[in-house]
Amino acid sequence: MKLASKIFLGSALVMLVLVGVGILSLRAVGHLAAVNRDITMRVLPTLGRAAAAHDAVLGLVRLETRFLVLGDARYAALWDERAARVREDLAALRPLVRTAREQAVLEVAAGAFARYEAAVREERRLLKQRQRAEAIRLAETEARTLADQVGQSLEDLMAATHRGAEEARADAAQLEQRTWTGVLVALGCALALGLGATAVLAQRLTRRLRVLSEATAAVAAGSFREPIPERGVDEVAALAHSFNAMAAKLRQLDQLKESFLATVSHELRSPLTSMREAAHLLHEEVAGTLNPKQARLVAIIGESTERLLRLVNQILDLSRLRAGRLPLARRTLDLVQVAERGVNELRPQAAEGHVAVAVERIGQNFEAAVDEDKLVQVVINLVANSIRFTPGGGRVIVRVVDAGPEVELHVEDTGIGIPAVALPRIFEMYQQAHGQRGGTGLGLAIVRGVVEAHGGRVTVESQEGKGSRFTVLLPRRRAEA
Repeated sequence: MKLASKIFLGSALVMLVLVGVGILSLRAVGHLAAVNRDITMRVLPTLGRAAAAHDAVLGLVRLETRFLVLGDARYAALWDERAARVREDLAALRPLVRTAREQAVLEVAAGAFARYEAAVREERRLLKQRQRAEAIRLAETEARTLADQVGQSLEDLMAATHRGAEEARADAAQLEQRTWTGVLVALGCALALGLGATAVLAQRLTRRLRVLSEATAAVAAGSFREPIPERGVDEVAALAHSFNAMAAKLRQLDQLKESFLATVSHELRSPLTSMREAAHLLHEEVAGTLNPKQARLVAIIGESTERLLRLVNQILDLSRLRAGRLPLARRTLDLVQVAERGVNELRPQAAEGHVAVAVERIGQNFEAAVDEDKLVQVVINLVANSIRFTPGGGRVIVRVVDAGPEVELHVEDTGIGIPAVALPRIFEMYQQAHGQRGGTGLGLAIVRGVVEAHGGRVTVESQEGKGSRFTVLLPRRRAEA
């Protein structure tokens, strides 16, 4: 059954119960609804409009007085604006009043307000002719009397409308006593049936949508493997089918990409290794003495080859990590020594950039079962990033912390920081917060992959202009036999 049909069926059952009970008291309920409708559609808007106009008239008198005393044109502009609102309120009241008494009072108010506006215009004319005393006299006599008349008329209108509402409310209360039991029964039955049908439908729908949402999150994280169940023939089942087809296509494309990158990287590594070794032999002048220009060109070839080889190795490592085939040679090590080994490799780079690098320790026991080479690569990747993004005179601290069941490795710098918008995706492949400063965008992805392969996790905190701190948390696991 389609989702729309299920919703329609549940609604139809509720409506049948309401109609069956409602027929017994239809006329009474209709009268009650008419009374409530009159109160809602006429009485309340009438009281609201009349009260607004009454308050506005009081404000007009104050603005009129300030204009006469101060002569500030802004008060005149405000008076005109509020007078327009009063006219609008009075016009809106005409279709709302029904009794002859209400209509007569409204006509008195409208006429008095029109004369009050004419008196104010006369005051302004006198002021333009520099007859301030005459204008003030007019304001204190005729204009004030007319304004009071408008206010009193509006109060009378509100009182008449309120009396009519009270009478209608009394009639409705008597009718309510006779129909209350029937309405309660109808509402109770409809509520029970509606809640039951809604609960069943919502539980089934949300359960399937929750599975779909979790699968979508897994696809976004690159970890979705098994297709979701396709139960039923409704729209959610069709959506699940389309999602499974999309996920299968994405897996196929991802596998093709990984296979392509791994194949290309593997094919490139051998010739690049040969080029590096050949450049090394030339640099060592095994094939003969080099002049300065030749030596510089050989050095450029060696550095470029080394950089390409590192990139190829990173791509291969990432491919193994994503495939879950990265071998780990675990053994129990002191992570302080691991941190110092990684830092020592980067001290020349730090010295060249005038960045201070230090290793600190907090606690007593820093042992954990890790793959030393892989974890050294984690330290090198994190510290190299910190050095690259820390200006001269800055500082990079590698801190090893004894955290009970875990060992924490902090890499903290005083660099330029990472923009907040880049933080959620900073550990993804080819993501760089500051692409203009070089790098491949693979280092942090490798860091996360290696740490997760050890059963740990990595987090980052950063503030632009103040620096960043990467935290690696590794469990204390015994070395595998």
